[in-house]
Amino acid sequence: MARQEINRTAEMEVFVRVVELGGFSAAARSLRMTPSAVSKLVARLEARLGARLVNRSTRKLILTAEGQTFHERSLRVLADLDEAERAVAASAAPRGRVRVNSSVPFGQHYLLPLAPRFLAEHPDIQLDITVTDQVIDLMDERADVAIRVGPMRASQLMARRIAQSRMVLVASPAYLARAGAPDHPDDLPRHELVTFNFARHCDSWPFLIDGEGVFRPVHGRTEVGDGESARTLALAGQGIARLSVIHVGPDIAAGRLVPVLETFNPADIEQIHAVYVGHGGRLPARVRVFIDWLAGAMTVGRSEPAALAQFGFPLS
Repeated sequence: MARQEINRTAEMEVFVRVVELGGFSAAARSLRMTPSAVSKLVARLEARLGARLVNRSTRKLILTAEGQTFHERSLRVLADLDEAERAVAASAAPRGRVRVNSSVPFGQHYLLPLAPRFLAEHPDIQLDITVTDQVIDLMDERADVAIRVGPMRASQLMARRIAQSRMVLVASPAYLARAGAPDHPDDLPRHELVTFNFARHCDSWPFLIDGEGVFRPVHGRTEVGDGESARTLALAGQGIARLSVIHVGPDIAAGRLVPVLETFNPADIEQIHAVYVGHGGRLPARVRVFIDWLAGAMTVGRSEPAALAQFGFPLS
């Protein structure tokens, strides 16, 4: 009897989707299959391999050790297949949907204004953009790439730096006219400060005093959860905020915000990364093209929003 033909690649794709989405029903919806068909396919796969790959419960799906191994190997095989197809069709234009998650400041001031240019240059790609300052799980949210600002935590995600900017203390002319400009970091307790309330914030600001890097504790009557809110309050004259130049550079250039305590600025850098789930360093062409384009657009001198060097505050 002839051996039944088995589409192993299709099996791997279904199994990987089940793992990524955390269940048969979610995988079935994304693959336009029925949950029973997905469940039967995984059951046949387990029977053929002679090993249980997942432990099922009413609430969640947990990989066994064998399932973890098969999942990792499947990712490699599918990535190799994608790479092989991409190599053969190198001249073909990338196409498909790119799901992007961005912080509020970067999204509003850079990503959204740049998006029309990217879409005009890549008519076969669609952008699905979510702007939020919450740190998401890329797998849970099914995001292809996230734009993250600030220190990177250790993780299995891949990261590519697309920009960097030094930090600066700023206040509005109206606030400085009312309260006066601080002459020394030790003057800050007498000023209104706009600080952050999220879990990763630091309750002190760095300064360079007499050639030595020091930190001064900061406490503000106004705390916010994102940089755009801090910028809005600073513009409204609420007090002094500490933000990146890539965020407030246009406000400084227009005179809406004024740098303070620049003599004591340690010129510390805030990094901006595109992070993504990388399988052996390989990416779908649509995602790779988007990241490459965004990194190029954020290079000083190659895009209007990023050309902040004229303000005396270079991005890199």
